[in-house]
Amino acid sequence: MQIASLPYLDEHATVVAAGTADVWRALTETLDRSFSRPGSAAYTRLVGCADRSASGPRPLAEGSTVPGWRVVTAVPERELVLQGRHRFSSYALIFRLEHAGPGQSRLRAESRAAFPGLAGGLYRRLVVGTGGHVIGMRRLLSAVRRRSE
Repeated sequence: MQIASLPYLDEHATVVAAGTADVWRALTETLDRSFSRPGSAAYTRLVGCADRSASGPRPLAEGSTVPGWRVVTAVPERELVLQGRHRFSSYALIFRLEHAGPGQSRLRAESRAAFPGLAGGLYRRLVVGTGGHVIGMRRLLSAVRRRSE
């Protein structure tokens, strides 16, 4: 499924007291570490993710994978687009990085996802309806900010 056709879910942002090069490095390292933990790998098997293991170039670049995700676009210090799918959903995360002032960067994370069928609807309630997605995104952006600063 094309990313543009996935329904918009939400967007989260943070301002980081670091330049875009440092934030980019922290973003790719944080994503690689966070999604490659043993619990993440087990979860990807449970829900039937298309990409279940880490592979490809490091730091993350087009064609790299982490459990649950494939990097489809990587423009260093500007944009990183991850896409994935499993039994209950097709989804994407679009990270955009921009200069926000002297020694500051803004990191935005846009989420898109489709949840087809009854099982998809139940999965959406479980992940999005409970607030779990928001908590996860806030933690991810906070981790990037901490690693950058």
